[in-house]
Amino acid sequence: MTELGSVAWPSAPIKTERLVLRQSEARDRAAFIELFTSSEVGTYLGGPQPLDELERAMPEVPERRPGVFVIDLDGAMIGRVTLDPHADRPGYIRPDVGETELGYLFLPQAWGRGYAAEACAAALDWFADANPGEPVVLRTQTANDRSMRLAAKLGFTQVERYEDYGAEQWFGVWSPVTPSA
Repeated sequence: MTELGSVAWPSAPIKTERLVLRQSEARDRAAFIELFTSSEVGTYLGGPQPLDELERAMPEVPERRPGVFVIDLDGAMIGRVTLDPHADRPGYIRPDVGETELGYLFLPQAWGRGYAAEACAAALDWFADANPGEPVVLRTQTANDRSMRLAAKLGFTQVERYEDYGAEQWFGVWSPVTPSA
């Protein structure tokens, strides 16, 4: 088992009303390749990754690491949600705000049905239970209307905007609600 913050990994599957958040399995490999090679998914992420490179490089059990949840709908992967420490990811970092970043990718056929909000909320709840009081950060391009709406719906608040990758980026933070005494 590996640690994610103060929690042992892998996590037990998390069940929501419609979804299961679970560790990746070999059967998810084709869906991961589809996710990373999709031009729609890659629109705000620098474009799709080359299929031939991914097929060679993708391990039999992809993305099996602490903080990665496969989003399963009726037994099939429709996306992933990640909770990654900033130190493990390149790019803009604000450790004074939070050290764990929420990320998500969904196959286009799963868009517009509320799955991202449901899955991300469940992952944030799990994180808050496992790491009481620790904030989570999120980065997205301001041009990505869907991600901007999701950030607001999940309760992220803007810390700042900045330029990166030739586009305006949004950086926000989410803090778990602590019950008042």
